[in-house]
Amino acid sequence: MSRRGIRMDWDGAVNAWHVSGGIYRMGRREWLTGKGWMQAFDDGIRTVVDLRNPGEGRRRDTDPVVPAAAWAGIGVVQAPTEVPDDPRFTALTGPYLSDPGHYAENARLFPEKLVGVFRAIALAAGKGGVLLHCAAGRDRSGLVAAMVQDLAGDSDDVIAEGYRCAARGINERYRTHGPPHSRERYLEASELAPLLEQRGLAVVAFVRGLDTRSYLLSHGLREAELDSVSGLASGKLPL
Repeated sequence: MSRRGIRMDWDGAVNAWHVSGGIYRMGRREWLTGKGWMQAFDDGIRTVVDLRNPGEGRRRDTDPVVPAAAWAGIGVVQAPTEVPDDPRFTALTGPYLSDPGHYAENARLFPEKLVGVFRAIALAAGKGGVLLHCAAGRDRSGLVAAMVQDLAGDSDDVIAEGYRCAARGINERYRTHGPPHSRERYLEASELAPLLEQRGLAVVAFVRGLDTRSYLLSHGLREAELDSVSGLASGKLPL
């Protein structure tokens, strides 16, 4: 049975979801416990693609201490989706991407970065499942997940709900643990619901306007690399 859209219950994981085929997403990997890493391995994860910028991946005092043996067999690749502090982008987004309405500008300004993400997925595709993550698991992960879902042939409703699940997931984290800084806050259901309706539609508008396959090929991803990503996203590659 397909696990598309299913929350993954790896110990310690925040906002972890199955995207499509052998591709998953979540918030920062430092939240995973040793048990969580082993559970992810048992679910077929062999590569983690970190979408954050260099310097973001620091351990916090509240993060679990994880022995290296717990994630042995899982490789970590850094593949940021943007150029940090690019004034053309931050003038629109502020300090970080937090609205699907800005995904198209991310794609326009940083095509080489997104090609780098999909090249990393392609290189990992023959090894097993791929886990994408950023900080919250919402927008950078959401941008890439929507492109993956487009390649997998998912419907508009499925793509929109993928974003909404992740946004609800991190909102629940803010309810139980508090937001990480003043730009984020917990939203009550009455405020969250209309926002998610609009933003889910924005994700669909972005990915349908992009045409993921044509976009990636036109910016340098090779056909064979794209076929590897598509095979993993569609579940055609063995895990």
